[in-house]
Amino acid sequence: MIENVALYRKYRPSTFTDVRDQEHIVTVLEGAIKKGTIPHAILFSGTRGTGKTTLARIFAKAIGVSDVDLYEIDAASNRGIDDIRELREAVYTMPYESERKVYIIDEVHMLTKEAFNALLKTLEEPPSHVVFILATTEEEKLLDTILSRCQVFRMRSPSRKVLAETVIDVAEKEGFTLSSDAADLIAIAADGSFRDALGVTQKVIMASGDTLGSADEVATIIGAPKMKTLQELVQALHDKNVEQALEAVQVALDTHVDMKIFMRLLLERVRAVILLRNAPAKAESILKAFSVADAEHLQILAKATPSALNSHMLVSLLSAAEQTGKTVLPQLPLELAIIQSCGK
Repeated sequence: MIENVALYRKYRPSTFTDVRDQEHIVTVLEGAIKKGTIPHAILFSGTRGTGKTTLARIFAKAIGVSDVDLYEIDAASNRGIDDIRELREAVYTMPYESERKVYIIDEVHMLTKEAFNALLKTLEEPPSHVVFILATTEEEKLLDTILSRCQVFRMRSPSRKVLAETVIDVAEKEGFTLSSDAADLIAIAADGSFRDALGVTQKVIMASGDTLGSADEVATIIGAPKMKTLQELVQALHDKNVEQALEAVQVALDTHVDMKIFMRLLLERVRAVILLRNAPAKAESILKAFSVADAEHLQILAKATPSALNSHMLVSLLSAAEQTGKTVLPQLPLELAIIQSCGK
């Protein structure tokens, strides 16, 4: 029976060893701990769901800070100068159980200007028993004076491959099997966020009638197109068949497909055909992200001549992708690109 706990919480890393795709940060932090050179102020910067707060907690635990001496502050809710004044007073009290106290300030960019200024002095000369760990998704909003007082670590957005491997591993621990195609779709939808990837995985597990998750099952949940729809559209573009291409777009709309995901998957396939045609020796690496059926179809299209799948079409589709989501009709940029590239 699946526990009623969010998977991203249940499988949140608890040690440096569990952290994925952030070796450039973990190595430095572990080295600092071994040498006893603990920074008094650290900033973790990165996009949502990359594990900033989680890594902050792991670091606090690794330097021997107990839960009672670990304080987490959400700057989105506690952003005013009075909140920071209270913090400035609190830091001077000694830890209860540990040698140090750690203050994690999440979404630190949300502090008001006055609160930032109040925080500066404390960051510059904190008590020896205090470590500040700041986390932000918008580093560019921070004052240079704040950044200069911190050791700055920029989190990588996990790669699509790492996200796919992660959701397969977590699903397996839950007694569920995700196909590699399904995991890849989840990774695409997660857009660089571990938290979002596990959130989608949980939806798939809850929605599935058995213990197997297919790509089409995932597609329905996240608003991705069925593989058949994509194959039909790519084939229609190859044949310069405007009517069939527009019909495939309509099928996607009728099944409530997210047009941004649709465009990304379409671009990947057209790009793959062009690369296969121009660098056939790289076929294995070009096709590794696709299912067997998809790969076979793309190879056939790459060898076929004549073909409308060329760099000019890809440029047109790229332009459409940039406009997707900016128009009243989400399908309009793609429809225009199809008519311009394939129309008579």
